[in-house]
Amino acid sequence: MGKRITIDPITRIEGHLRIDVEVDKGEVTKAWSSGQMFRGIETILQGRDPRDAWLFTQRFCGVCTTVHAIASVRAVENALGMEVPLNAQLIRNLMVGCHAMHDHIVHFYALSALDWVDVVSALKADPAATAKLAESLSSWGGNSKRHFEAVKKQLQTFVSSGQLGIFNKGYWGHSAMKLPPEVNLLAVSHYLEALEQQQKPNKVVAILGGKTPNIQNLAVGGVTNSINLDNQATLNMDKLYEIRDLLEEITDFVQNVYLVDVCAVGALYKDWLPFGAGVTNYLAVPDMPLDSAGTKFAMPGGTIFGGDLSSFEAIKSFGDKRFHDNVTENISRAWYKGDWSKHPYDEDTIPNPGEFDHDGMYSWIKAPRWDGKPMQVGPLSQVLTSYVSGDPLTVKWANKALEIAGSVAGVKLGPEILHSTLGRHLARVIRCCVISELALQQWDALVGNIASGDTEIFNKPVFPKGEQQGFGFHEAPRGTLSHWIVIQDGKIANYQAVVPSTWNLGPRDDKGQASPVEASLVGNPVADTELPLEVLRTVHSFDPCIACAVHTLDPDGNEISTVKAI
Repeated sequence: MGKRITIDPITRIEGHLRIDVEVDKGEVTKAWSSGQMFRGIETILQGRDPRDAWLFTQRFCGVCTTVHAIASVRAVENALGMEVPLNAQLIRNLMVGCHAMHDHIVHFYALSALDWVDVVSALKADPAATAKLAESLSSWGGNSKRHFEAVKKQLQTFVSSGQLGIFNKGYWGHSAMKLPPEVNLLAVSHYLEALEQQQKPNKVVAILGGKTPNIQNLAVGGVTNSINLDNQATLNMDKLYEIRDLLEEITDFVQNVYLVDVCAVGALYKDWLPFGAGVTNYLAVPDMPLDSAGTKFAMPGGTIFGGDLSSFEAIKSFGDKRFHDNVTENISRAWYKGDWSKHPYDEDTIPNPGEFDHDGMYSWIKAPRWDGKPMQVGPLSQVLTSYVSGDPLTVKWANKALEIAGSVAGVKLGPEILHSTLGRHLARVIRCCVISELALQQWDALVGNIASGDTEIFNKPVFPKGEQQGFGFHEAPRGTLSHWIVIQDGKIANYQAVVPSTWNLGPRDDKGQASPVEASLVGNPVADTELPLEVLRTVHSFDPCIACAVHTLDPDGNEISTVKAI
């Protein structure tokens, strides 16, 4: 047996995650993924009014509030067989699209780019050479020599003071860091710009949702955004054109900065392309509905097995029977009472806390399965399923991204390189570029529909006696999210959420099948077991988002206390 490494907690994610790996001869041979916090909102919801569930489920997470709200109202609407007005669908689409763009920008620049970018090395860069490189890749207006000189000076101030501030505690100088200084300076500059840019799509969510996080404008049956173009207190043309301006600004950044940065960084680490594939069964759901019934979508979804794109099978509607029938969760290796695989309608959530056991139970996360198989979810799944289905925007942006990355790497790249750690990053920016165009299309459709005289936003739900079951799904920034509800006489009898990081970061199941993150770590290089940067690269590529928690540190990064929630 090789050396065992425990990284706890994984930082630059949301929530508490522990990763254990065995390393032998500089390579990961086995891995365990452990969620370190119990999520109990499913139990809190029992007996409540289904119309209130979306307000509670936003508290699953401090980051993914909007997505849980959307999945929740869709679940109740599905249980009641409801349609929602077209305006409501389009307003929801704008919110989830902007939420996703915000999330993807933050993930790359703030959470994962620093696994690849050596910040201190940027001090060796020639700003003129950086500007020349940047201008050869993009028409972004901020790529000037003067700008890069200012960023370098700002960075030098951090370093000279002995306090790196926002860049503290990085693996600077690690042997696995290989970018030229000019590329590092370019990335640091865009990191700082991203801090400003990411607020713009979030502002759209706040305009439509009333606030963010924890939007206030949803309702089972539609939205609460009253439409009256002559009233300053409602959704009017002033607000709509403010949204349009923000969409155009963020689209410019996504397509001319974010895309180019990911392509350039990935291409310069082309030796990493063989690593991190793991589970190549992919699941994505359709989203951005274009009709009131949820049968036509701007974003396709479906399944792919074994990395074989010819195995693609579409998921076609909010009521898709195949999706309904194939999702189960297994708890044999998780800290819950029982030892079962069940459909979400039949599950319970009874905590059974214990110690971490590599050969037994070791996580608060359940193990979702599709027809008994582990599935990878996330932007890579969404891009691959959309690409093979012939979605024009996905084909356009995937081909462009591969062309840019290939030109930097000096080789021709095809979609097969996406099955990797770097591929997940490239797929995320491809998806973000697609969404940037779709958001503008949804704005056009909303304004056009209002101009036709349609101002409907809500259909009233009616709860009959007896039992109803429903599920709602959403292709969230981190992948396929689904909420499952059982209603009895107008009250919630059972509620389960199968979230993206449950699919990707769960434990092994009763058959010993590893989760996508566990499988993806096997074979990864580790140059220094005391500084396992390479492990973090692959874990961060999934953009983990576990339940929200507080972990207390002092200013020097030392742990003060740990609270175990059960």
